Amino acid sequence: MVLLNASELGWDESSGSEPIFPLDLSESSAPYRVPPLTVWGVVLCVSGTLIAAENAIVVTTILATPSLRAPVFLLLASLGLADLLAGVALVLHFLFRFCLEPSDWSELLTSGLLVTSLTASLCSLMGVALDRYLSLSHALTYGSGQSRRRAAALLLLVWLGAGVLGAGPALGWNCLGEPASCSVARPLTRTYLSLLCGGFLLAVAVTLQLYAGICRVARRHAHAIATQRHFLPTSQSFAGKHGSGRGFSRLILVLSVFVGCWMPFSLWGLLGDASSPPLYTYATLVPAAGSSLLNPLLYSLRNKDIRKVLLQACCPHAHNGAHVHYPADV
Repeated sequence: MVLLNASELGWDESSGSEPIFPLDLSESSAPYRVPPLTVWGVVLCVSGTLIAAENAIVVTTILATPSLRAPVFLLLASLGLADLLAGVALVLHFLFRFCLEPSDWSELLTSGLLVTSLTASLCSLMGVALDRYLSLSHALTYGSGQSRRRAAALLLLVWLGAGVLGAGPALGWNCLGEPASCSVARPLTRTYLSLLCGGFLLAVAVTLQLYAGICRVARRHAHAIATQRHFLPTSQSFAGKHGSGRGFSRLILVLSVFVGCWMPFSLWGLLGDASSPPLYTYATLVPAAGSSLLNPLLYSLRNKDIRKVLLQACCPHAHNGAHVHYPADV
């Protein structure tokens, strides 16, 4: 994706041998020939289009609805925008690979856009987990103007940081001049990708800690409710029903998808190098990009307010009830 082309040059990806590249185009007088379309190219274009369209709906819905201004919706809009950019980057990579003659600037553009979008997406996911934790532990002040300002400031820092990281390859931190320093994802250097993946693993660890805190707070709340209702002898079953039932199953699903999408590429980026088989890079990059397709389903479209706005837009005469604000589901 970021930006391997060995498989499209007739190299057997299942082997660990070095790819055989064609002669340098600068040494040949023959015009550039666009490579034939591959199954990978079609999947790349279709998935990028679906990701962009799906997240564009989410972002437009949140920005066009004045009542969706709580901190959680700012975070979900940021997540949708990041995933939208990831879809655009996939489509651009397809165009540069199969429709236009590739160049150094096109590789730098697509790789920088992917780094920016994936970094912002992962940080937004961490922000959503933080918001869920704060909405449980500070329920009385959740959604206040001060909380919205803090969320906006956090997102500003997230996007500034993601933009700086994404600009790294274009500013010279790339391996175009030194192929030996390339990582598993050309044109990113191995040092650059190692720092990036190390940050990804740290974000994953912090997010898991936040969700563990959510479980602890939810159990305390369940026990307190049971005590107030004089159900203390059966508080364990009450907590188990409400803390380990449907909500706990959803939490396990969210965490499984989150770890399954981000962990493989983060580890492979630390362990692999330019001589590693590209097949492994594809196999770990696909889940990371696939997270951009699943995030709207797991986070935004599960929110009652967003679903209500979408249903009202599709069937304006069937949903005329008063709007009620809910925090994001756990």
